[in-house]
Amino acid sequence: MNSLPAPAADGLVIAWRTLKRVPRIPELAIFAILQSIMFVVLFAYVFGGAIPLPGGESYREYLMPGIFIQTLAFASITTAIAFADDMTKGIIDRFRSLPMARSAVLSGRTFADVLYTLGILVVLMLSGLVVGWRVHSSVGDFLLAVALMVFFTYAMAWVGVFLGLVAPTVETVQQLGFLIIFPLTFLSNAFVPTATLPAVLQPIAEWNPISALTQATRQLFGNPSPYPSGSFPSEHPYLLSILWTVAILLVFVPLGIRRYRAIDR
Repeated sequence: MNSLPAPAADGLVIAWRTLKRVPRIPELAIFAILQSIMFVVLFAYVFGGAIPLPGGESYREYLMPGIFIQTLAFASITTAIAFADDMTKGIIDRFRSLPMARSAVLSGRTFADVLYTLGILVVLMLSGLVVGWRVHSSVGDFLLAVALMVFFTYAMAWVGVFLGLVAPTVETVQQLGFLIIFPLTFLSNAFVPTATLPAVLQPIAEWNPISALTQATRQLFGNPSPYPSGSFPSEHPYLLSILWTVAILLVFVPLGIRRYRAIDR
């Protein structure tokens, strides 16, 4: 790594330190995988029969992209908890005292969390194949959908960075993250078509970043996407999902960096 610029090399060291926790504390990955599989099974077999789609289309194929995006959104809470834990234990202060790039703690952690979340996403896709989810598009469309999800995961990691740095305790960040992410994922088209929601909630759900990315991935996977409304979000989900992801980065990257710099002031 001597050929890399110092900030990049230091960031990779922090990322490696973060990823080494997975084999050393396997319970973290095991519970995350079991939770992901539980969501797939519950929604596919418990709620799936009660949510019919027009034309008899497969609800399980409709469901899986929503499960993917929900998992990526909730991954920000994992990042936030890790930062809050490091803050309370003084590890962040230790990092700041070492001869390393200040940016390494943030860039390394977000990069490692993206890789960790991608592992969970692979498990989700395999679980989806077991319950009946299929991809009906080309390899290029599939890879484009994965790229959009990776981009969104990175943005949500920065949301987690900011939450973890502002919350005083791990318990606080857990509650705060849940209060933010839970309504964001369920007030969307992740699990039900927006046309089935009350009229007052439909515009909110359509412009939701979760809905935009879910709609985009459904189209790229060739999965059912019923109830087109003719609105801008339904007609341009790729553009809207990219714009939302860029907006999240533009807001939370500066906030996270500013908060990190202000720790010792």
